Amino acid sequence: MTTADVVVALDKLKGSLTAAEASAAVAEGLRAHSVLRVVEAPVSDGGEGTVEWAVRAGFFRVAVDVTGPDGQPVRAAYARRGDAVVVEMAQASGLALSTPPHRPLTATSRGTGELVRHALEHGARHVVLGAGGSATTDGGAGLLQALGALLLDAAGHAVPPGGGPLTRLHDADLRPLQELLRGAEIVVATDVDNPLLGPDGAAAVFGPQKGAGPQQVAALEDGLAVLADVLAVASGRDLRSVPGAGAAGGLGLAALACLGARREPGFAHLARLTGTDDLIRGAGAVVTGEGSLDRQSLRGKAPVEVVRLAHEAAVPVHLVVGRCDLTREELRALDAASLHTVLGLAAGPAAAIREARRYLVEIGGRVAHLITDGQATTDAAPTTSTTTDGG
Repeated sequence: MTTADVVVALDKLKGSLTAAEASAAVAEGLRAHSVLRVVEAPVSDGGEGTVEWAVRAGFFRVAVDVTGPDGQPVRAAYARRGDAVVVEMAQASGLALSTPPHRPLTATSRGTGELVRHALEHGARHVVLGAGGSATTDGGAGLLQALGALLLDAAGHAVPPGGGPLTRLHDADLRPLQELLRGAEIVVATDVDNPLLGPDGAAAVFGPQKGAGPQQVAALEDGLAVLADVLAVASGRDLRSVPGAGAAGGLGLAALACLGARREPGFAHLARLTGTDDLIRGAGAVVTGEGSLDRQSLRGKAPVEVVRLAHEAAVPVHLVVGRCDLTREELRALDAASLHTVLGLAAGPAAAIREARRYLVEIGGRVAHLITDGQATTDAAPTTSTTTDGG
């Protein structure tokens, strides 16, 4: 990749701008107020924007018609370079594809499995599965069925889509998977370390974000427990309690137990695969950020990992975020050269979302002056509230 005076590596501003759009806006401001060489390198941690990141890094896009989370056809894509592919679950089974009102009991990960199957059938041997932004809590049952697994009820009929019907699951035949997966390496790229079940599990933590009320969360928990029992027998591996089994509505369990996948931190693996880590280390300065910088960010989210990479190479980092919900002590530990928030410029939250691009361009200009003048600043006082996102 080209060396740069400034690398702009933002993640998405959820509900407002994609990672590519946010990075482009900041870069526009930088270029308008300086002669700095600016390279845009939007990032992700395995959720939305993962395929776009890979494509910008030299992979090519492969579009496929697959089954959406509601069972309706959707057009999705994965990224490919040689025999390596990057599959983004949000492309096929994402919450953004689910038509309100959301149907958490029947949402299926089948489309994600169809993307993986298409890649494998066309010669892919190294599959990175970005597990984030899903609409599903089916434990990866749909993924397994798309790859050929038989998930059967007591009468020998296929179990219907979704996490709710999994309480009827009686038996699983994983043998049809073996030939398809022969010689393939599967990596689940996620920073979610939740187990499958319990108060920190897929249903309890992420179900409400996908429209599940208390009774539906309980039903999904029951379904996932039955799936875990059946897959433990079928695969010979009971992994329900391992970190990451609860990622992406429990898809982590299916991938780890039945696909022989290994789990790796999303940003770190993708940064190595795309060469973004070397780009960051070779920059004169880095600008990174996301919609909400909070305590969840500190658990391996992409912008904080960008900060870590940059600091290892003694590269100064400027943070550009929608809002900052870290304490002063938490923010100080990040040791950023500057912090800028869209909310600090906007008239209120609605304006911050509506006009985020304009404010990011303005912030890009401010950062340009700071870099050329060698100054450091913070334009917002962080608060202590937190948000939760993922799975």
